[in-house]
Amino acid sequence: MKPKPIRSFSSCSRGSTNHIKLLAGGSHPELAKLVADRLNLRLGKIIVSSYANSEISVTICESVRDEDVFVLQTGHGSINDQLMELLIIISACRTASARKITAVIPCFPYARQDKKDKSRAPITAKLVANMLSVAGADHVITMDLHASQIQGFFDCPVDNLYAEPSMVKYIRLEILESLKRNGDGKRCGAVIVSPDAGGAKRVTSIADRLDLDFALIHKERKKANEVSRMVLVGSVADQIAILVDDMADTCGTLAKAAQVLVDNGAREVYAIVTHGILSGEAIARINGSPITRVVVTNTVPHAEKKKLSDKLQTIDISATLSEAIRRTHNGESVSYLFDHAPE
Repeated sequence: MKPKPIRSFSSCSRGSTNHIKLLAGGSHPELAKLVADRLNLRLGKIIVSSYANSEISVTICESVRDEDVFVLQTGHGSINDQLMELLIIISACRTASARKITAVIPCFPYARQDKKDKSRAPITAKLVANMLSVAGADHVITMDLHASQIQGFFDCPVDNLYAEPSMVKYIRLEILESLKRNGDGKRCGAVIVSPDAGGAKRVTSIADRLDLDFALIHKERKKANEVSRMVLVGSVADQIAILVDDMADTCGTLAKAAQVLVDNGAREVYAIVTHGILSGEAIARINGSPITRVVVTNTVPHAEKKKLSDKLQTIDISATLSEAIRRTHNGESVSYLFDHAPE
């Protein structure tokens, strides 16, 4: 009689003898649950607590020895606490003899501090990359880094996924198809607009995929999060203007850009953003702006913000993250995800 196998390897391939262990920090439990459901997994049990002096303590309640561990934690809210929580979880998995540890960070913290733009300025994104490596991360999966060059800060492999395929799908199905259904497709078109010169590459790629024109807005800043002047380059007269950006924090840029577009004859303005951080007076600015709809992905949680504005809509990117996790575990290429949005 053959002995019964002590464990099942049905979820593995290419001779792999370990399983996926999906752990999640406290930053975005809703996204973690969506990813786990798509992978047909249960989230690993961990306990995160704090001492009276606010030190973070992590207890992993199940074995991760020789397993392929993925730790999902995004940059939102109390970013410093959540970053420290992520580092401690990774370190705990390393000391518990995990075979491989992948940090899944949909919204990478401190990504905007990626260069020395003035005297004595720190390059904090590089510091975060070093901290992840020292903690024990073997691999990082993230989405729409503020600058792709941040990948070079790491000594381990980095997969920078793109929300662009999901954005293109949304624009095609929810905006362009709506124009056709309402009979407006022949009377007006759509223009993809970048709110700053730095996003020109992003909007030209989307415009090419949708066969649309593009425009951009040149902005001058007096200081961080404060825009002083905006100038439109291109034409949006009698068009549906679709603003595309990687991040919306205080939404000052989006609100001013929308007003510039309306002043230049745009019929409607939509905004599609990867990371809807929406801090400070963001919701008030959105509600008071001429923007018809602000569409954000769920790289950061914003369920409470949606209760304050009926202009907010969500694109779910859990399918992209879960497929990236599956392909990484099975040793498959993830480049397919750069141009395609999984169902």
